Amino acid sequence: MDKLPTCEANYVALTPLTFLKRAAAVYSNRASVIYRGVRFTWGETYERCCRLASSLSSLNIVNKDVVSVLAPNIPALYEMHFAVPMAGAVLNAINTRLDAKTIATILKHSEAKIFFIDYEFLQVGRDALRLLMASIQLSEEASMPLVVVIDDIDSMTGIRLGELEYEVLVSQGNPRFVPEEIRDELSPIALNYTSGTTSEPKGVVYSHRGAYLSTLSLILGWGMQTEPVYMWSLPMFHCNGWTFTWGVAARGGTNVCIRSTTAAEMYSAIDTHGVTHMCCAPIVFNILLDAEPRHLSAPVEILTGGAPPPAALLERIERVGFRVVHAYGLTEATGPALVCEWQKKWDPLSGEKKAALKARQGISILTLADVDVKDPETMESVARDGKAMGEIVLRGSSIMKGYLKDEKATSAAFRNGWFFTGDVGVMHSDGYVEIKDRSKDVIISGGENISSVEVEGALYKHNDVVEAAVVAMPHPKWGESPCAFVKLRDSAASKEADIIQHCRNNLPHFMVPKAVQFMDELPKTATGKIQKFQLRAMAKTILAPTEKRQSPPHDHQEQLLALSRL
Repeated sequence: MDKLPTCEANYVALTPLTFLKRAAAVYSNRASVIYRGVRFTWGETYERCCRLASSLSSLNIVNKDVVSVLAPNIPALYEMHFAVPMAGAVLNAINTRLDAKTIATILKHSEAKIFFIDYEFLQVGRDALRLLMASIQLSEEASMPLVVVIDDIDSMTGIRLGELEYEVLVSQGNPRFVPEEIRDELSPIALNYTSGTTSEPKGVVYSHRGAYLSTLSLILGWGMQTEPVYMWSLPMFHCNGWTFTWGVAARGGTNVCIRSTTAAEMYSAIDTHGVTHMCCAPIVFNILLDAEPRHLSAPVEILTGGAPPPAALLERIERVGFRVVHAYGLTEATGPALVCEWQKKWDPLSGEKKAALKARQGISILTLADVDVKDPETMESVARDGKAMGEIVLRGSSIMKGYLKDEKATSAAFRNGWFFTGDVGVMHSDGYVEIKDRSKDVIISGGENISSVEVEGALYKHNDVVEAAVVAMPHPKWGESPCAFVKLRDSAASKEADIIQHCRNNLPHFMVPKAVQFMDELPKTATGKIQKFQLRAMAKTILAPTEKRQSPPHDHQEQLLALSRL
């Protein structure tokens, strides 16, 4: 057997670019992308990607050059997921909610050669470029990227920031452009920056191999059939849309692009285009539920992740007609790494018990070689009893190549043959993992570990609670204790005492929040993760050393604004 050959006939580098070529051949006349009044077929999308890749090559974009883009979920951003790597370059999709300073930092750190800016983000793009220019003049270590504006393809406005515009590049490119064959499947395909909610953003590098395998694993884990109609309620900049930018092509599906995740726009897309699939953070459930009550005419499959969804919220969204599968992942894992695969033996259970099972993070996607919950000090696996807590660790081909220009952080993340997620969880007897907290969000009160996720789950059982987050606040006797930040329904009349009593009825008393702060909105990242570092800063002002309550600021929204400027 050792003499059997490895050759081009039986070994081809893995890359998700093959999904587009296959879709164009098999589903050539099927709708690929829909955006407002614009519609493309897979044959047209393939040609547009070839044209754009050709134009990028003519602009001297070469192997491993970084191409950055600041845009919402529009056809251009979708096309760049194929066209940029077809030109041999690396796609850097930037979070549209970042400020100019952070965007400038990303552009400099990535050494982006081209910067595409959607017309909606021209102002923050200009500001970022000014900061980048000033930084370059001081350091003389980098150069300015070429700037390309993305006008609205549905209603071209003629907006220009420079000499180039996206549709012009597409029209000028060669439709018969032949991409250079990917020979090294471990070469980079995408560069994604972490959200920076717990530390400075780091550049996470994905390989062609990792993107390919992760995409296939998620299609299988979610059970996505051929020809889905997929609505882009999840930002494409977030882990490349959890790899479904490539996955929808692999299934010959239709991408329904929307600029914003309002209830009106999402329900309109569902009704108009017959949406079958969507991904989102649990926060989007509230957007859908807070709209005018309705029931879907046909089920819509939702893959949710980004934050642990409370069981009560899962139960409510499924009553509307959405069918939810829960996933867990992070930027470093090329999106979802665990999926809560449903087992038929659970079908007879009550709705409440089903929702509790679905709230677990689940089992590894097929790409992963292994997942475990370990004591990070001893590297011993915790007991599989659903109670013993440890750090969730992963290993497999879908894990990132590493952090760009940061060997120290890469080494810290990869230890003893595992990737350390920084998430605290438990392992159930059936092998399903459940998150209990981020390691820094565990509240230690009088020597007892309190899971903020568990307290939040109890809060969501209250009928008046729309959003909830729990963080530690100083306590003169116990060291720290839980503090709840809550958003109520518009018509709700619940007071602090009502919420605390509700928690006493549903939790051990040591886990009950000592204070409840009501807010109009909780601070979030663009992907729906609540920014607890802001809430922790606010919680420090709530109790005085004497354990008597200080007079808290009257307007916590103003305090949030002040914190966001730091």
